[in-house]
Amino acid sequence: MTMMLAALLVLMPGALAQQPAPGPHIAIDLVAETLRPAPGSEVTLAFDSRPDPGWHGYWRNPGDAGLPARLEWELPEGVQAGDLRYPVPQRLLISGLMNYVYEAPFAQLVTLRIPEGVARGTKLPVSVRMQYLVCTTSICVPESAELSTELVVGDSAIPPDRRERFDRWRKRLPKPLGSEAQWQREGDRMRIAIPFPAGARLGDAYFYPVTHRAVAYGAEQAIVRDGDRLVIDVEAVEPEGRIEGVLDTGGQGLEVSATPGTVAPASADAETAGAATNGWQAALMAFAGAVLGGLILNVMPCVFPILSLKALSLARAGGEEAHPRSEALAYAAGVILVCVALGGILLGLRAAGTSAGWAFQLQSPAVILILLLLVSGIAFNLAGLFELATPGFANRAGGRGIGGAFATGALAAFVATPCTGPFMGAALGAALVLPWTAALAVFAGLGLGIALPFLLLGFVPPLRRALPRPGPWMEVLRRILSVPMFLTAVALAWVLGRQTGADGMALGLLAVLAAAMLFWIGGGRQARGYSFGALAIVALALVAVVGTGLVMRLPAVDARPTAGMNAEPFSEARLAELRGEGRPVFAYFTADWCLTCKVNEKTVIETAPVRQALADNNVAVLVGDWTDGDPVLGRFIESHNRAGVPLYLWYAPGAEAPDVLPQILTQAMVRERAAGQGGEG
Repeated sequence: MTMMLAALLVLMPGALAQQPAPGPHIAIDLVAETLRPAPGSEVTLAFDSRPDPGWHGYWRNPGDAGLPARLEWELPEGVQAGDLRYPVPQRLLISGLMNYVYEAPFAQLVTLRIPEGVARGTKLPVSVRMQYLVCTTSICVPESAELSTELVVGDSAIPPDRRERFDRWRKRLPKPLGSEAQWQREGDRMRIAIPFPAGARLGDAYFYPVTHRAVAYGAEQAIVRDGDRLVIDVEAVEPEGRIEGVLDTGGQGLEVSATPGTVAPASADAETAGAATNGWQAALMAFAGAVLGGLILNVMPCVFPILSLKALSLARAGGEEAHPRSEALAYAAGVILVCVALGGILLGLRAAGTSAGWAFQLQSPAVILILLLLVSGIAFNLAGLFELATPGFANRAGGRGIGGAFATGALAAFVATPCTGPFMGAALGAALVLPWTAALAVFAGLGLGIALPFLLLGFVPPLRRALPRPGPWMEVLRRILSVPMFLTAVALAWVLGRQTGADGMALGLLAVLAAAMLFWIGGGRQARGYSFGALAIVALALVAVVGTGLVMRLPAVDARPTAGMNAEPFSEARLAELRGEGRPVFAYFTADWCLTCKVNEKTVIETAPVRQALADNNVAVLVGDWTDGDPVLGRFIESHNRAGVPLYLWYAPGAEAPDVLPQILTQAMVRERAAGQGGEG
């Protein structure tokens, strides 16, 4: 503190020569993410700060000059305030002094914990006096702000506009790195080695030290990539013990904690070869993983019937080579276009500050209802209620067409989004840190994997000739393949009920019933030799529009999972508490619309042998439900290089980082870990 005040004296001649305009020079509003926090919950407050042009505020470690903000709270009994969390700052060099500042609008966040047992409707007045320093390049002025808001204990509902604002502010906060760094001093220099994936995006990197007097703030930092680490070479001051800081990667901040150790110098070619070569390797590996993941999706119950019937339609082609190839290309184009479009929307949402992951659209009840109607329509078509020749679903006339194949591919990709398989999670997680061109290529790879079997059938005649010849058995197969589609429809109706309650499920089933009646009417016309009927098509569109409009008006339902194994809802605070107790922790992240998640839960996690193994070895189980797209969970999932669920983490006692388990679990896998790493009972 003394050195900071001494450094400020350097600026005093300018301060004496000029008189600042009346303040305040940083306009600050206290904004609550929700004004109706639930008992026992947490609510985030933001200090929405807007400096005047030419003025700046300071980071938690202001650097060579400046002072951090101080807070004096007046809180209701039982309400507790956490630490002030700062976004990544910027650098400002004045007269050789390095300052860590904010010259543009910024927001510091703090979490308030609401005590249990507070009655709903109770008013909680919150007041805080914020003292801070605001400067130009020549003048510094201490200022203060008296801020207040009133919370009313309720249901923790967050208005959409505030959710967006807080998502943008949270995006600027540094994220936990998850792995420990090391530092080593040699003379007046020190090296800091920070674990960092070789293929992760890295822009104009800089290390902001939180620990005072560890490094020279104004000294140049030499940062090079050396495989899966960054090596920072910088002038040392008085480093000792653990050094905390924030690594700005040129787009995202990472919280770094470094302990003393041995840090080997970076290899001679690290700076030139490390980033480019490994970046390409990471992109290619992510692309290959996406192709394999997409290929596996073809065996899922919502995709396999579509692929099977398209494959059998090619069996009719005989020696006509042009039609199978053109249909295969059109089908692949439909699949790839939808995957790239969904990936592009996902990247756009994240760039705008929204926490979103793969299958983000399934967090909307309206999308679930549309999928329910689509899957039900396919199932009724397969069951023989009506004929839909355009997309090529087992039309008795053997009709084909480029447009139909394209539409079928697009539909197959869209209905495949609730599923995640091996290779897919890591690949899509990598796409979120790759440059956008490489990321879109990864999403295209996912589409290529889904389309690959049909492409092979279209371009390799021996594979088509190996298919059974068309015959009456195909009608039986159609009926059989309708069963998994009906089961998928049941699952979607269940998800709709989980999101919107019994009213939402009833509304979805009524929409399916109305659509089934229209399919029956259209199928009757087809049986008499007429077209399906324009009126029936218009009525179907009306059912979809009215149904989605009504379901969006229903209130959301909190349907957190209870796994029957003394599982608790996931929170980072609870995870830290359990790890501090030395207990092993199994944390898994799921969503009602994630088919892979539900299969793992019913066949592995919630089975009696696994529950017993976890209980016998005192393994704590934490469940993160991402059905509603909770941005806090989304950011935690993303920090483990995953784009969505499922995510399975095993924290062994004393381990620095968790083991990320495969996305397809087995009972033996979980039981062996519980037995080998269990804690004291």
